[in-house]
Amino acid sequence: MPRPRSDSNIPPAKERMENAFWELLADREYRRITVTDIVHLAQVNRNSFYYHFSGLSELADAAILAEVQTSPLIQEAPDPDADPQEQWRKRVTHFMNSPREQQRLDRLALLAGPHSSPELVESLHDFARLSLLQTLDLDADHLDLKTDLLLDFTAGGLLTILKRWPELRQNVSMDDLLNEDVAVLAMGIYMSMSKENMLAYWNRIFNK
Repeated sequence: MPRPRSDSNIPPAKERMENAFWELLADREYRRITVTDIVHLAQVNRNSFYYHFSGLSELADAAILAEVQTSPLIQEAPDPDADPQEQWRKRVTHFMNSPREQQRLDRLALLAGPHSSPELVESLHDFARLSLLQTLDLDADHLDLKTDLLLDFTAGGLLTILKRWPELRQNVSMDDLLNEDVAVLAMGIYMSMSKENMLAYWNRIFNK
């Protein structure tokens, strides 16, 4: 099996294996993907695979976590003192104009598609929830009921959007996403998890 030259621009072995996971998941059901498929497509040997991962499920978790943790939508905490519509406009514009973010959404949408599995869906939900906790600096062991429910609601909403992403990508326009009601709802839910005095926030937004 050919090995990449050390001075080439080929990504590291771990990254190539994660990329291979996404490429194979787009082509076939997760339960039909094998370690042999991964190492062949990534052009690495089996020793390299098992140096990085204990098995296919650990590779899948690493690939999902890499996409979730580098997402600016989750990693950039909202500013409670800024206009939610402007913040939403900035985020949506970035996503709609960035090929990398389009690729990220396409990949994560595979986890809600017909080739996925309950294990992959659960991993996406858990990693999205964990990333939100970290971004909002929340303690998972000391959450009030409202925040706990909002975290699950938000993670579940992301799964719903991803499940319909192939359809939405073709039919939803920038104007649809930048609608004022959508902006206030999206950013309001996000900020509800990080602000103590949400009544004052909503009053400020709706009494402009």
